[in-house]
Amino acid sequence: MVSTRITELLGIKYPVFQGGMAWVSTAPLVAAVSNAGGLGIIGAGPLNSDSLIAEIKKVKALTSKPFGVNIMLMMPSAPDLVTVCISEKIPVVTTGAGNPGPYMKAFKDAGTKVIPVVSAVSLAKRLERAGADAIIAEGSESGGHIGEISTMVLIPQVVDAVSVPVIAAGGIGDGRGILASLALGAHGVQMGTRFILTSECAVHENYKKFVLDAKDRDTVITGMSTGHPVRVIRNKLAKIYLEREKSGATPQELDQIASGSMRKSVLDGDTDNGSVMAGQICGMLDSVETTADIFAKLEKEFFSVFSKLSELTKFHNSK
Repeated sequence: MVSTRITELLGIKYPVFQGGMAWVSTAPLVAAVSNAGGLGIIGAGPLNSDSLIAEIKKVKALTSKPFGVNIMLMMPSAPDLVTVCISEKIPVVTTGAGNPGPYMKAFKDAGTKVIPVVSAVSLAKRLERAGADAIIAEGSESGGHIGEISTMVLIPQVVDAVSVPVIAAGGIGDGRGILASLALGAHGVQMGTRFILTSECAVHENYKKFVLDAKDRDTVITGMSTGHPVRVIRNKLAKIYLEREKSGATPQELDQIASGSMRKSVLDGDTDNGSVMAGQICGMLDSVETTADIFAKLEKEFFSVFSKLSELTKFHNSK
């Protein structure tokens, strides 16, 4: 594809991160993405110290390439997970839902690159000052926890606001999206939903089929009233949640409805009563492929569109 500041910073072939999705981003997928030339990232959300160590060992047994760990800093287990990443000398840690500042020196001393996920310019600037090595700017098209600003609007503003490399996330699922992100000033992309539909992703087949069958308007946003909006595919659980939210249920009552719902869908395959987190690119996805095939397709699409744009430029300049 292309060499960028982010490929040079992390020693990876392609400027493509795999999102650290809770219950989804486990060793087989993480290693497959890293082996294909991207950056595989373990989703540490549901893990404790021991299970994270076990997952890291599995990844290391499957790849010698760089990989990362995503930590949700609001989780009670976050300090312990940070300690594990430092002791295991994880090359890259991505963070969300909190400020990694208190851990920054320890990460730096361990040689770990810290790349927070942000959904607003102000947070990007603050985390750059705290020592972030790069920033993942995630638009509201993403699956799971989201902000309010769309990717197309967010990326150029974050790029203009910080000097560290920016990784674009949200609504990116093919080579066109990668090229568009680079045109907006990003140095790489992060994709989550696209990698759910891989043969190496260990989620239940029902989950994959639900994502595969979803169309462009099939995702909804739950949790707007709680301050923690989440994009999911519309199903029985989402309908109940939205109805209760509209009727004025408290955040605590809504938490009870959602409790354990991700595990139900990902591991048990209950796509009626489980939370099926996925981004708005669902309608673009029509097949389950190997991770290696996806990267080959991304590269082909990238250069195909790049060539078309080059031809348009030549035509314009010749007039």
